[in-house]
Amino acid sequence: MAPRAVWKGVLKIAEVSCPVSLYTAASTAERISFHTLNRKTGNRVHRQYIDEVSGKPVETEDQVKGYDKGNGDYVLLEPEEIAAAIPESDKTLTVETFLRCDEIDEIFFDKPYYVAPASPVASEAFALIREGMKDQKSAALARTVIFRRMRSILIRPQDEGLVATTLNFDYEVRSAEDAFSEIPGIKIDGEMLDLAEHIIKTKAGRFDPKQFDDRYEAALAELVQAKIEGRKIKPQKRPEPSKVVSLMEALRQSAKAGGGEKPAAAKQSPRKKAS
Repeated sequence: MAPRAVWKGVLKIAEVSCPVSLYTAASTAERISFHTLNRKTGNRVHRQYIDEVSGKPVETEDQVKGYDKGNGDYVLLEPEEIAAAIPESDKTLTVETFLRCDEIDEIFFDKPYYVAPASPVASEAFALIREGMKDQKSAALARTVIFRRMRSILIRPQDEGLVATTLNFDYEVRSAEDAFSEIPGIKIDGEMLDLAEHIIKTKAGRFDPKQFDDRYEAALAELVQAKIEGRKIKPQKRPEPSKVVSLMEALRQSAKAGGGEKPAAAKQSPRKKAS
């Protein structure tokens, strides 16, 4: 069954327009989900909104959005006021600029979508855009209203199609300096650094998403199936804590486990300290 498009519109670059469709590229819909039940009756339970002062349930028609100005003082926003303030979507992905594919820090990446021509008639214009971007090794930065929000979108060529990734806004991305500010400035040199590089080389490989299974999801699936069949599952054993007494010893053991001899550079003169 062909996937259902989540958005349809026009990809516009200068005077070139191409009707396109966006398809969800990553989804959590296949994950196992649970309902909350009443343990005594086995019936599903439903959430209710409760007035925090009166303790009484609040019906849907009496619920309204509110922005907290501070100290519990709220500005009420009616649904029609919110709708009027949101930009109308003209269903146009307007390309504002082209840039190198690796120019945007991936920390700004939000959610990916596949982009395909919306009809056979649009295929020629689509191919022209795709091949031009491939030839120039470039990505397109566009803007549009998607799901009632104005979004910046990075568009890159991939195989026979395009991939559009919504981008986080600058105010949504937290500063790396705040996270890294308390990391001490430790210099690593000599045998320790040689061993680390040796371990990295022996573990070198290529990314294959099929090799990374969702163990949590698999364990839940097995638990559910066992409950259905009336079987018991043995609790998973927790790994024993490491007894390595020093970082250097840990590196030596890791290098030995990875195969090969200790790197020759470590046996020779120590390298200069990293700046």
